[in-house]
Amino acid sequence: MTNSAAGPPNTELVIITGLSGSGKGTVLKALEDLGYYSVDNLPIDLIPKFAELAKVAPNIRRAALVVDIREGTALERFPALFKRIHRQVPTRLIFLEADESSLIRRFSETRRPHPLGTGQSVTASIRRERERLAPIRALADPIINTTKFNVHELRETIHGTFGEKRGVPEILVQVNSFGYRHGVPADSDLVFDVRFLPNPNYIPAFKHLTGKNPGVARYIRSFPQTAEFIQRISDLLIYLLPHYISEGKSYLTISFGCTGGHHRSVLIAGEIRKRLAAAGFRAKETHRDVKK
Repeated sequence: MTNSAAGPPNTELVIITGLSGSGKGTVLKALEDLGYYSVDNLPIDLIPKFAELAKVAPNIRRAALVVDIREGTALERFPALFKRIHRQVPTRLIFLEADESSLIRRFSETRRPHPLGTGQSVTASIRRERERLAPIRALADPIINTTKFNVHELRETIHGTFGEKRGVPEILVQVNSFGYRHGVPADSDLVFDVRFLPNPNYIPAFKHLTGKNPGVARYIRSFPQTAEFIQRISDLLIYLLPHYISEGKSYLTISFGCTGGHHRSVLIAGEIRKRLAAAGFRAKETHRDVKK
């Protein structure tokens, strides 16, 4: 997201928001490491003053702040406030989220209460928070799902997006495999159905293996449509990614689905990830349903 608002050439404000437990503190610290003047949980009514400071102060050119559910009902004013600030100072809004099960696990591991209080379950608090933040999420770019990130990977993503090498834009591509019987991953930007390929599950020797097994891989590759699909999709993605980058997208999730998420989608996701990496893109793969 770019803006031609007046101000010093390098003036930039980054606002971090999102679900509790999704890594907002990690992102703020990563930006601070990059030289951003950073403030955690600035009250809503002070954000315009902070933006003005970032715009005119000679010693502040890049600034970052966190706004989250701790603001309470004042958060309802944020969408209008953000649009106003964005017209005055070049501003980016990062929204962090994660799958419900991951957030529940993180709260359990840290033994911290959810900011919405202990009067309801953590699950209910997460769902309520997600609902209340939906209008803000609709304004954000990038939206980063941190479910599969560790702290180091999240920091690397932020450094790649906001670091000094931004003259050569980067995008992190998450390539997933999944099984349709378990549902389509909600965070997918692009979804491809590979159930048109013959299913190794019907061969007894392959039933309890995955697409990473050499025998299963050879079987799936033995059909000409497999190689053609991998080539065509790789070419499409390599064409699309620079356009996503030029639009400011820094994180893209591509999901390949088969029936159970064990064989065909696993092979295809792995091959596509290799092709994207060979083309110079940062790409990682995950296989959501291989253990189900």
